[in-house]
Amino acid sequence: MPKEPETGYDPSLGRKFIFVTGGVMSGLGKGITAASTGRLLSNAGFDVTAVKIDPYLNVDAGTMNPYQHGEVYVLKDGGEVDLDLGNYERFLGEDMTSDHNVTTGKTYQHVIEKERAGDYLGKTVQIIPHVTDDIKRRIREAAEGTDVCIVEVGGTVGDIEGMPFLEALRQFAHEEDDDDILFTHVTLVPYSKNGEQKTKPTQHSVKELRSIGLQPDILVGRSPDKLDASTKEKIALFCDVPTEAVFSNSDVEDIYHVPLMVEEEGLDEYVMEQLSLSTEARPKPERDNEWRELVTREREQEIDIALVGKYDLEDAYMSVNEALKHAGIETKTDVNVLWVDSDEMLDKHENRLKEADGVVVPGGFGTRGTAGKIEAIRYCRENDVPFLGLCLGFQMAVVEHARNVLGHEDAHSAEIDSDTSDPVIDLLPEQYETEDMGGTMRLGAHETDITEDSLAAHVYGDTVCTERHRHRYEVAPDYIDDLEDGALTFSGRAGNRMEILERTDHPYFLGTQFHPEFRSRPDRASPPFVGFVKAVLGELDAREIVADAEVQA
Repeated sequence: MPKEPETGYDPSLGRKFIFVTGGVMSGLGKGITAASTGRLLSNAGFDVTAVKIDPYLNVDAGTMNPYQHGEVYVLKDGGEVDLDLGNYERFLGEDMTSDHNVTTGKTYQHVIEKERAGDYLGKTVQIIPHVTDDIKRRIREAAEGTDVCIVEVGGTVGDIEGMPFLEALRQFAHEEDDDDILFTHVTLVPYSKNGEQKTKPTQHSVKELRSIGLQPDILVGRSPDKLDASTKEKIALFCDVPTEAVFSNSDVEDIYHVPLMVEEEGLDEYVMEQLSLSTEARPKPERDNEWRELVTREREQEIDIALVGKYDLEDAYMSVNEALKHAGIETKTDVNVLWVDSDEMLDKHENRLKEADGVVVPGGFGTRGTAGKIEAIRYCRENDVPFLGLCLGFQMAVVEHARNVLGHEDAHSAEIDSDTSDPVIDLLPEQYETEDMGGTMRLGAHETDITEDSLAAHVYGDTVCTERHRHRYEVAPDYIDDLEDGALTFSGRAGNRMEILERTDHPYFLGTQFHPEFRSRPDRASPPFVGFVKAVLGELDAREIVADAEVQA
């Protein structure tokens, strides 16, 4: 296709595209299905990237409540995005950028800005072609330099918010060669009361998709069990696809097993055949097998970790859960995560925490639950329980130390108590004049210098690290000297910003202002999480590290 001067995109960017849509209901797992497909293609030797389309009007996910949308995942460039981007990074082993997340808000904002600037030369600005052209441009530019780009469309087919995106995909398919485009539709295949797999929801979903001009090439049925042969045949007949294009995506004990399961179904081979990639793929015996080896690794021990947070929703702490799992893979340990509601900690914290072998206090915003988090941190400090504090968890560890070790009874974060006489946690100076909430925090990857011979240096195996941030508040510089008393030390710094704290009188008490969970991968577990799990297993003791350093000195 020739370059189109009006829209500015070059259709030669990106060779192959797989569009993944969902039907019947949200939360089916189309993101994991897409990520698993990408993992298998990557194993076969192709460069794979992903784009997540979110039809909501928000420009990004940064201002969204975790109860409604799960955690806000942070990319290296500071993009605040949907949690599915985290799955893509973990499954594909690639760092994404903000360009890999397309939202209605981002698209409309750009089109309106162009209209205000007069870039459309007096034309009437419309959904078609201006909005749909912008969507296509974004997809093609995100795919540049890769072999395959997997595009997941959030929401469910039929949602009014997603219509412009589906129309853009219809146009996209019209503009590309047939063997460069593949449509995969993920639907629910429920059971009736008599145990029969029901195909009617899938039929209606595909009918809705076809009514807007899109015919799926592949259908993936989400069901507790594999689809029966008769179920596949019925879906194929009524949805106008070959029987071999209908695949099962049944429940598994771990999401990292999904690539193995759909590989057994032959999904990857069918995809490569339809995209004319089979001859370019690595021969099966030569394909990367590291993923299978990692996720099926035998576990030799088991531990229980308390996750102390205020959101009673697993997706709100997805990356923390996954980072613990990755640390378990590296140490051959089954890590069981026990949910502890920080709102109930004041009355029940000892009873709830004494069942756990270690405690993680994750990030968050707002006042609710902070008192409980402080008590959980105090429990860990006083009872030598391995502790890992992330962002707000790091800040509350500073508050707990100031109050209960140094005797500053009124110490707090200015975010939580603006009237505190001891704001040991205060607003970042560059935030004083900030008015907009979206995209204005200290975001993305920043480098931290680590003190030699510290626990942090031992954990990272280096005196520098680069991790992702998402915060408006920091340790108040005027309090730093006072705080570094009573065995607490700031072992990681970025200029005058405190990034890592640890205690020299504790087996493992580590807090990070950054979010190390966002860079954790199954094949590259986050160092603070690995150190934490090793401490729980009794394989690491910070007091011994400090003692050895003093002897060597």
